[in-house]
Amino acid sequence: MAKTTEIAPDLFRISIFAEWGNLQFNHFVLRDEEPLLFHTGLRGMFPELREAVSKLIPLEDLRHISFSHFESDECGALNEWLAVAPNADVICSQVGALVSVNDFIAREARALADGETFATGKYRLRFCQTPHLPHGWDAGVLFEETQKTLLCSDLFHQTGDVEPLTTEDVVGRSHRAMQEYQAGVLADYVPYTPLTGRNLRKLAALEPRTLAIMHGSSYQGNGARALRELEDAFRQVFGKDRDEK
Repeated sequence: MAKTTEIAPDLFRISIFAEWGNLQFNHFVLRDEEPLLFHTGLRGMFPELREAVSKLIPLEDLRHISFSHFESDECGALNEWLAVAPNADVICSQVGALVSVNDFIAREARALADGETFATGKYRLRFCQTPHLPHGWDAGVLFEETQKTLLCSDLFHQTGDVEPLTTEDVVGRSHRAMQEYQAGVLADYVPYTPLTGRNLRKLAALEPRTLAIMHGSSYQGNGARALRELEDAFRQVFGKDRDEK
């Protein structure tokens, strides 16, 4: 069953736990004059997610749909959402629109440049281009500037059916999940390059207070410190003794 939790003012985390992967799939609704959905979810989860979103807003009122990169859990149900919310725009990176999204939805997405902003009413969001972080050359994240919430996709990935929001060591949890994956078929799911630390430091400079995390608990606290510590964890797990320049 989908579980809905308000993790910041007007920002709702809708979580669906998949036992087959021991993994939470989290989707975020920003309720405002022009509501936003971040992560469309897998197509198979669409009926359950649609029901949960309908309890927060009328589906036809949805005006913005966004995600980090072109991957099934990020945007697999995008066309299903556009069918129930025909006035919504699709917000993604310029690369994402060019190489995947426009063809997938058979219309033009709203492709944002790095640092470009848009408002949903009383909230303002900034697109942060983060190529190959967490993965995919089209990757990017959204930063809600008013409450300082980072919608950070697969960053801080954790396993298990955990609590909706924590102030505890989210980096330690993520580090353990990385090590677990590194021992199996999902090894190196984060490409480690000179861009990795640079992108994480760019996000840390935003000084987020809340991290809205795709897999696992969201985090409230010193988001800048957590992002710097995540850079260290990435280096240890994925760096393979390569020093960034």
